Amino acid sequence: MTAEERRASISLAAIFGLRMLGMFIILPVFAVYAENLPGGRDHTLVGIALGAYGLTQAILQMPFGYFSDRLGRKPMLYVGLLIFAAGSFLAAAAPDIYWVIAGRILQGAGAVSAVVMALAADLTREQHRTKAMAMIGVTIGLTFGLSMVAGPALNRIIGVPGLFALTGVLALAALGVIYGIVPNPSGPARAAADRPEAGLFGKVLKDPELARLNFGILALHAALMALFVVVPFTLRAAGLPPDNHWEVYLPVMGGSFVLMVPPLIWAERKGQIKPVFIVAIAMLLAAQGLLAAFPESLRGTASALLVFFVAFNLLEAMLPSLVSRLAPAAAKGAAIGVYSSVQFLGTFIGAAAGGFLSQHYGAPAVYGFCGVLTALWLLTAASMRPPRRYQSRSYTLPPLDGERARGLSAMLAGLPGVKEARVPAGAGVAYLTVDAAGFDEQNVVRIIAGET
Repeated sequence: MTAEERRASISLAAIFGLRMLGMFIILPVFAVYAENLPGGRDHTLVGIALGAYGLTQAILQMPFGYFSDRLGRKPMLYVGLLIFAAGSFLAAAAPDIYWVIAGRILQGAGAVSAVVMALAADLTREQHRTKAMAMIGVTIGLTFGLSMVAGPALNRIIGVPGLFALTGVLALAALGVIYGIVPNPSGPARAAADRPEAGLFGKVLKDPELARLNFGILALHAALMALFVVVPFTLRAAGLPPDNHWEVYLPVMGGSFVLMVPPLIWAERKGQIKPVFIVAIAMLLAAQGLLAAFPESLRGTASALLVFFVAFNLLEAMLPSLVSRLAPAAAKGAAIGVYSSVQFLGTFIGAAAGGFLSQHYGAPAVYGFCGVLTALWLLTAASMRPPRRYQSRSYTLPPLDGERARGLSAMLAGLPGVKEARVPAGAGVAYLTVDAAGFDEQNVVRIIAGET
């Protein structure tokens, strides 16, 4: 990566992290805090408050991405972060649960995730784009772990209203990062070259392998949000005051990050992604059973949360990679857009369902809901196609007109080991997805040499 690509990747990951911290940091403390708000003893409303941002995120991701193509990435980032900050401050000042819900809806309306991803694509070359996305993904994971520990600790000092206000301040700080650190895209050429063709969203939605992964991320985040409607009460019932919940989350999150690394590395190096993926879903299911089995045991709940978060972190790391590998080369952006929207939809569904079930049927019903959802995912994933170990390659060539670009694309796509080839007209680059085991780069070099 060039110095500019590294600066862009790190700064955009920081923006993502600052914003996601605002989403995650209230998870371990909000349900207990809401008891003291008018209307806050209704767990249905608590669940809606937790998940409301996910609904507006899911609805507005694509419109924000659309307008960023036409008005520019940075202007839409400024708009989105200002909306998010306004929602944070509204939630901080909320006198009752209904105003918290309004604040969370407004937070979610600043739906800039897709814009950040698009800007990362604008500022990095094809061969380094996966690294940029990986930096963002790692930042999200670290932010989540930090939130689980920092939320209860900061709650003791500034309370939940202070946490909401802090997220608003961090969003405003992110504006400075965008203005002063994030590079400006060099021009529209690269964005135009990477713009998806008509009909790609339909192609993505109809792909059965991508559909399995989209259902998976929906189930994963639905289970997460549903559990955090009841887990804070479970820890309190087990004798741990809410301000001390970090004493559980710190070893759980630290241990889960350590334990998830070896299987993740093994899966990648040995090509055993599907077995590790299936085992992780089974662990998720087992953790929900353990939570239901030890409702008043602090040690039992902590052990169940450790199993849950080892599986969660593994799956959170593997799912985006699988989407990127299985999506058609020309539809990766569309696939990631659908994936992100479904993820946020799962957040809302899980929190709302968890709140309703907790209010009317108690915590066992919440664990049952999560268990059924995870079991369905396990059955769906069992028939998934093991992903092959594809690599992305790009080759520089003279800009070609539409007819010559299509002809070269067809020739390259027919070579042994080439899964997909894309030669955008006028872009001066050929993008290939290849199977390293059967790919001979010299074949590509000879064909491209004929165009020079």
